[in-house]
Amino acid sequence: MNNVLEKQQYYTEKYRPQFHFTPERNWMNDPNGMVFYKGEYHLFYQYHPNGTTWGPMHWGHAVSKDLVHWEHLPIALAPDEHGTIFSGSAVVDWNDTSGFFDGKSGLVAIFTHADTYPDSNRPRQRQSLAYSKDNGRSWVKYGGNPVLQEESITDFRDPKVFWHRETNQWVMVLAAGQTVRMYSSQNLISWEFASEFGAGHGSHQGVWECPDLFELPVDGDSNQKKWVLFVSIGNDPKYKEGSRTQYFIGDFDGKTFFNHHKPETTLWIDHGRDNYAGVSWSDVPAGDGRRIYIGWMSNWRYANVTPTKEWRSAMTIPRVLELKKTEEGIRLVQKPIRELQSLRHDKAVLENEVVGPEQNLLANIKSNTFEIIAKFEIGSAEEFGLKVCKGTNDETIIGYNPVNQTLFVDRTHSGEAVFHEDFAGKHETILLPENHQITLHVLVDQSSVELFGNGGVSVITDLIFPNQDSKQIELYAKNGKVKLESLELYTLKSVWR
Repeated sequence: MNNVLEKQQYYTEKYRPQFHFTPERNWMNDPNGMVFYKGEYHLFYQYHPNGTTWGPMHWGHAVSKDLVHWEHLPIALAPDEHGTIFSGSAVVDWNDTSGFFDGKSGLVAIFTHADTYPDSNRPRQRQSLAYSKDNGRSWVKYGGNPVLQEESITDFRDPKVFWHRETNQWVMVLAAGQTVRMYSSQNLISWEFASEFGAGHGSHQGVWECPDLFELPVDGDSNQKKWVLFVSIGNDPKYKEGSRTQYFIGDFDGKTFFNHHKPETTLWIDHGRDNYAGVSWSDVPAGDGRRIYIGWMSNWRYANVTPTKEWRSAMTIPRVLELKKTEEGIRLVQKPIRELQSLRHDKAVLENEVVGPEQNLLANIKSNTFEIIAKFEIGSAEEFGLKVCKGTNDETIIGYNPVNQTLFVDRTHSGEAVFHEDFAGKHETILLPENHQITLHVLVDQSSVELFGNGGVSVITDLIFPNQDSKQIELYAKNGKVKLESLELYTLKSVWR
């Protein structure tokens, strides 16, 4: 096959996303080790190189200069005598606190080694280090691994490490069963227990996993900052939502996290089914100022059986995290990164239109890789919004119910769904109008919908598996009319070809 034909056919498999990160082949889950260093964003990820279902975990690896276009690199970390390579983080050791870099700077990965206790089937999870002196192209595992273990805790994994300036030390937040533990270190090698958080707080509908802890200004005010703690929750068969991610807002003094909400308060990052294990990039330059994160766009309820063949799983688009004062209190806001705008291609604009039951203002546009930003003024319609990836038998509804003030994605008839009984369904969340208006920011990419309501106050991320010819887009209003103040629609170019 000639190179031109190969390039044309690259990343064209059924359901293959065109502007999301996916591995070239085989299984992927949690994002790991995200760090920015010397002009590159690194994305590592849980990877099984020999199959399309979960298996012996490695760290896959890719780099990007813009968080949009990715270069695949060889596997970074492979299983060894200490076990397979579970989730973790990476940092820039700017001042060579570890002693790995001869007084210079370099990358240190902190990850979980997973095996079983000798002569036992009991899982064993211990924290280990690896370092790179060549911008992440090769990795040396530390000879003293593991550096942290706790025999009394079975689920003891997913270290997220950062430098805490105020106390001049490294901090690790680590999932430990149904809580998170904080540890501190001067050199990334020797760790001391500092505190534990989580008993009686938030949701415990599954094992706690993949924590992250970082500080954000409130409404952009650098004089008012709060700490945000992410905790992902594994799939428990008793709860239909499967795996998902909660967050807490509070203070952190270098040792202890103090939750500002009542213990029973549960705040969800995403109200869809397919945004899990998300964590943020380390060492994004201060001049940039953004807290950027990415999640695994799947759900442990059905992740091993989604209907793709050559590869399995995608990441969400990278998103900027902010804190905003709302009527309910301070809440997390997510927005697509601005770099995605470089993919915008053909543009369609509508202004001051009325949407009614018998018309479709987007009838002439067909695409399944696009972005829409639409502002509606609530009218008489009982429900309104968009139908995407619509065909003879398929449609995914992105809608708003003004009576209940609920935003939703309905994938009941979105396409292929028989692979799991819990896949088809409708997922919704509260979205309060602002000045009698709502704004929907939607990104659709072959097999996914990401919905940001009112600037990212409410977010829904869902996989879909429609017929590849289902490319119709429809504006709709049910039992009444709604005013469309403005709409911008962009088709989006592939980042892979």
